[in-house]
Parts: sequence; structure tokens; C-alpha cells
Amino acid sequence: MIGELTVQQFLARRAQGTPMTLLDVREEWEIRLSPAPSEYLHIPMGQIPERSGEMDPAGEIVVMCRSGGRSTEVARYLLRSGFANVSNLQGGILAWSRDIDPTIPVY
Repeated sequence: MIGELTVQQFLARRAQGTPMTLLDVREEWEIRLSPAPSEYLHIPMGQIPERSGEMDPAGEIVVMCRSGGRSTEVARYLLRSGFANVSNLQGGILAWSRDIDPTIPVY
């Protein structure tokens, strides 16, 4: 089952020192338009199968996109591929902009 984290939960856990990889699966143009204001790994959704080796299958991975749809699909794929601890960032960058940092442009 895919875990779900709100942006607030993600930031709180990261502030407590929990090691997590924030995986941004948006396209390059989306990140240029609306960058995540946190350390992240960028692998566009279409490149996940060939680049999944860049992530630790035993580590905690939180997947994000614009609103949560693509990230849910990628999280499911990673779980089926043997990744042990995968969560979806609820609401994606739109939630981050709405709930945490309104200076992040929405699109």
C-alpha cells in the first residue's frame, strides 16, 4: 500500500532528521516554472524505469508531481519493483504552494 504524506508531514519529518528522498517526477519545464523549495531528486516519470537504479530500494522515497496523480502512479510502480518504503506527497507542488509557500508559482 502506498503511504501518503502531506507537505507539512514531509517537512516535519525531514526537519527531525528522517532521511528521505524527495523524488520529483515532473518534466523539466515544470520544474523550471515551479521548482520545489527543498532538496530533491529529479527523474521525469517517463524515465523512471531506466533510472530507478539512482535510488536506494531500502530507503524512504516520497514521490511528488504537480497535483498527486503521476506521483501515485510512480509510487505504485516503485513498490511493484521492489522498493520497500514509498509514499506519495499529497497534492504535489500545488499543495506546497497553497499550504507552505505561496511564492511558488502554480500552473
